[in-house]
Amino acid sequence: MSDIKVRFAPSPTGHMHIGNTRTALFNWLLAYKLKGKFMLRIDDTDKERSKEEYEIGIRDALQWLGLVWSSEARQSERQERYQEITAKLIQDGLIYPCYETPEELELMRKTMLAKGKPPIYDRRALQLTKEQIHIYEREGRRPHYRFKLSTGDIAWDDMIRGHCHYTAENLSDPVVIRADGSYLYHLPSVIDDIDFSITHIVRGEDHVTNTASQIRMFEAIGGKVPTFAHLPLLTGKEGKLSKRLGSIGVAELRSQGIEPMAICSYLAKLGSSEAIIPYENLQSLALSLDFSKLGRSQPKFSEEDLRHFNTHIVRNLTFDQVKNRINVDECFWNTIKGNLDVVQDVEQWQSICRNVVAPIIEDEDLTKLAAQLLPEEPWNQETFNNWINEIKTKIDRKGKALFHPLRKAITGMDNGPELKVLLPLIGRQKVYNRLLGIKA
Repeated sequence: MSDIKVRFAPSPTGHMHIGNTRTALFNWLLAYKLKGKFMLRIDDTDKERSKEEYEIGIRDALQWLGLVWSSEARQSERQERYQEITAKLIQDGLIYPCYETPEELELMRKTMLAKGKPPIYDRRALQLTKEQIHIYEREGRRPHYRFKLSTGDIAWDDMIRGHCHYTAENLSDPVVIRADGSYLYHLPSVIDDIDFSITHIVRGEDHVTNTASQIRMFEAIGGKVPTFAHLPLLTGKEGKLSKRLGSIGVAELRSQGIEPMAICSYLAKLGSSEAIIPYENLQSLALSLDFSKLGRSQPKFSEEDLRHFNTHIVRNLTFDQVKNRINVDECFWNTIKGNLDVVQDVEQWQSICRNVVAPIIEDEDLTKLAAQLLPEEPWNQETFNNWINEIKTKIDRKGKALFHPLRKAITGMDNGPELKVLLPLIGRQKVYNRLLGIKA
């Protein structure tokens, strides 16, 4: 199985969003499970939209998630190779020039639909005479090029969708080169997959029809057809793809404190028959990979569910797992982690417990009484309940009316970890001073 090789091939035309993150993840997991290699291929043939900042962001996101690659390539550096293969396919009659304008193609499509026919290209360009071509060129028309699909059945066994079958006659010859001479996705991708010996391709189900066309390209060039797996596309809670879902980026989630293994564990099991549980590392997650357990329906991605899942992970992290990321001791971490949603929040609570806080006094009579009734140290998590019960014997107050003024005086915050957790960390003298309205 050492010859197994997969690739993740992003276009640097935007930030890493949750959809292509899922594609990258499944490719990496498959490579690890099969003891193969994971390749990064930058599909930067779109010169106008490709930007260095997006590529940097993609690389940073992959590395932060732990999806490291063993080799890489860049399509913009392989134009000569594409032209070499293209020239041969043109010579063999498998790529041919077309002179229709976008408006003419749209009219053709509407006409065929009106006749109840599938809107596929009718290959009229193959009937053009030299004189007609000359007239078009004198008009300033530049040809785009299509790949000629050979007739017959196109079939493959998909790792997720099972047996897939297309009839070539029902497909349009795909455009492979634009009128400006730039390549579309189809042909360079196949050439790269052949040259880099890609054995498995995992991508979204929106590429299924592309796969049928590309299988013909593999056959025409003489390359071995890889094994395919087409992932169902993610949807939002509303049941359809939303612009918001498409814009959720790894960088955004990272800045909000979402753990990389929360993202990976959640995405790997979303839409499968398996429970979504936290995995400690990518290696153990990869060993659990089973495409047969992925459903065919489109799974619903929920930011809210991801955040809840992240909270569960954070509250179970050991000090050793976070000690290089935080500036608190093990005792503080173990005491406070059960109240955190993201790891970074521990720093805020360390500041509240250890640094000077400006108390907010809403009920001076209550806080003065509470200060007078403060028990002596040593304190533990039972101290708070004992103290509150003592206050209740002196004043008719309970619930939010009792707890909220005390919290704002002691922490200067409206909410946060339970006071029974915070009191021993803050210490009696600071609590006493803050209850009296003294910065401490």
